Amino acid sequence: MAMKVYGLPMSTNVARVLVCLEEVGAQYEVVPINFSIGEHKNMEHTARNPFGQVPSFQDGDLILFESRAISKYILRKNQSELVKEGDLPDSAMVDMWLDVESHQFDRPMAVIIHQCLIIPMYLGGENDGNVVEENVEKLKKTFEVYEARLSKFKYLAGDFISLADLSHFPTAYYLLATPHASLLDNYPHVKVWIADILARPTVKKVVEMMKATA
Repeated sequence: MAMKVYGLPMSTNVARVLVCLEEVGAQYEVVPINFSIGEHKNMEHTARNPFGQVPSFQDGDLILFESRAISKYILRKNQSELVKEGDLPDSAMVDMWLDVESHQFDRPMAVIIHQCLIIPMYLGGENDGNVVEENVEKLKKTFEVYEARLSKFKYLAGDFISLADLSHFPTAYYLLATPHASLLDNYPHVKVWIADILARPTVKKVVEMMKATA
């Protein structure tokens, strides 16, 4: 039975799961959840994700929510090197930088994406420049740390690509669509690292899925 991912690929959290499925060559089905009619809040969906968010994920009788936990499950199930399960120090580095992505990169980027893309494109409003600038400053601090790290290693956890890198891709993809894409010019190692991730065939495939549902 194919695994099921509930949500739309244009969601960064859904895309994070999809790229892991593509990396391991798994069979899966994407089950769209229509936010415009409140489908994410109905009883059927909240039985899978009690917070009424996406993605939720089903593999047989197992139901999971939270994209990073789902991603780890997929990669562990398929014994992927992207989580470095066979090497304790490397796996600890992957986990650490995955936490950094969640707390130091994704949080300011979620605000920037909402303000710069979702409000003007989907809600017909204008962004709050002060809110955007506040989160751009937070992102700069994160990129300073990344730049120092990537000047010593090709990827965040070391000289091997991992979930910690791939987890950045959906949000980094949207960063390039905002007026703040030029920010990367100040962080050359970060810019090369993002380009490398976005050039990965599995990422390119998921990006096309994101475009189709945007």
